[in-house]
Amino acid sequence: MNSILDLVGRILISSVFLISGFNKINQYDGTVKWMESFGVPGILIIPAILLEILGSIMIIIGFKTQVIAIFFSIFCITLAIIFHSDFSNQMQIVSFLKNFALAGGFLFLAINKPGKISLDKKLK
Repeated sequence: MNSILDLVGRILISSVFLISGFNKINQYDGTVKWMESFGVPGILIIPAILLEILGSIMIIIGFKTQVIAIFFSIFCITLAIIFHSDFSNQMQIVSFLKNFALAGGFLFLAINKPGKISLDKKLK
């Protein structure tokens, strides 16, 4: 049962970013403008999309899980600090804390590895 729950957990934690990556493609210009309004260069949308889509798939299938989970953890903390630090807005506080919680989940995944239903396990 633990193996199945490991897989389900990887799917759930990655789904946020997988969907977000595709949304960034579908709303490319608007997302670039939004990023730039925070002083972030719009060109950074490309590595963000790549991490969100390819990284999510890698987490789900359990390939290079520890490395990708660490990247996601850093990504989540960075996003929280840059885009969700308006603590006068309750929704921004929730988004800030949600990103930190996701970062913690990814660190937990990096430390505990993806489990038996993963390419990492199959390749060992």
